[in-house]
Amino acid sequence: MNTRFRPYDIVKRGLDVLVAAAALILLSPVIVATAILVAVRLGRPVLFTQPRPGRHGRIFTLYKFRSMRAVDPTRGWVTDADRLTPFGIRLRATSLDELPSLWNVLRGDMSIVGPRPLLVEYLDRYTPEQARRHEVRPGITGLAQVTGRNAVTWEQRFAQDVRYVDRRSAGLDLRIVVATIGAVWRREGITAEGQATMTKFGGDA
Repeated sequence: MNTRFRPYDIVKRGLDVLVAAAALILLSPVIVATAILVAVRLGRPVLFTQPRPGRHGRIFTLYKFRSMRAVDPTRGWVTDADRLTPFGIRLRATSLDELPSLWNVLRGDMSIVGPRPLLVEYLDRYTPEQARRHEVRPGITGLAQVTGRNAVTWEQRFAQDVRYVDRRSAGLDLRIVVATIGAVWRREGITAEGQATMTKFGGDA
């Protein structure tokens, strides 16, 4: 299908700015309270920052609340499973860790809905078809997140990402947002089976 510029892309960007700005204002008490809890439970800094590829593979700095303890080999905090606390699990399950990403949406790095921004190291591991996920801005939530979140395979996730790129529309975005609220409420697919988070993508065999 044709994935070139669509009129909806302009509307989508305008909606992203309005929603992100309104959410940052309305949720400011929740954001402040979450920041305080992260500082008390996990220490500082309260924000997790990491370079991620955005639209067309351009690198930006992603902002989230920390959900893991800092690496400390003397305490045995090395792997994700070691570092992820019950508090961090709850933070992820409620998606409160994603609130700072609203700033990324406001800046234009991200969208409310789109393929999730993954690690920079994955860029040279995608097949040409999988790389099409970068034809649009990455999102705080996306089609893959409402069809299993971290519990789906990488192949399934990328297939859903490309499907979104091909079919993006106001109606699809609305359905994804509504489904995201339901998935967060039910706390579905927070981790992959047998993993503290999602296993790393190693590329196609």
